[in-house]
Amino acid sequence: MEEQIDLVGKAFADHYYHLFDNDRPALSSLYKPSSMLTFEGHKIQGVEDITAKLTSLPFDQCRHVISTIDSQPSFSGGIVIFISGSLQLPGEEHHLRFSQMFHLIPMLEGNFYVQNDIFRLNYG
Repeated sequence: MEEQIDLVGKAFADHYYHLFDNDRPALSSLYKPSSMLTFEGHKIQGVEDITAKLTSLPFDQCRHVISTIDSQPSFSGGIVIFISGSLQLPGEEHHLRFSQMFHLIPMLEGNFYVQNDIFRLNYG
């Protein structure tokens, strides 16, 4: 069971950051109307508002490099995923360190959606 949770966590992280780095509007497929994103302390709810936030960030291109992925089972088949890594922006010499947490909820089709997403840059 634990190994399966870790596999889902890694597969989700790979998928999420591939979309973020290459086709950011497609991230909308991972959220539902009840989903909530906290981005640097700012709370945003719903697919449209979350997608608007993610697609309006002040950079078009970036590359995520994942350092760690920790996954835990949650209530009713959900999964909590905590990710740390760095974000490389074009023309920037230094990577930006970040942490991000996702709470995935299972759907009837056998896949998951993001109920909760918390993102923070790590300074210092």
